[in-house]
Amino acid sequence: VKGDTATGATKIVTLTTGLEVQVPLFIELGDIVRIDTRTGKYLTRV
Repeated sequence: VKGDTATGATKIVTLTTGLEVQVPLFIELGDIVRIDTRTGKYLTRV
């Protein structure tokens, strides 16, 4: 959806490790993401 990144909207997803993380709406099933292990927050899509 165009403009998702401009709004800063997020959704909660569950990673394969079981960790639940808030990520931007443009992240889709199967995407690989980088998470800060100290805070558990989303950093970027890789």
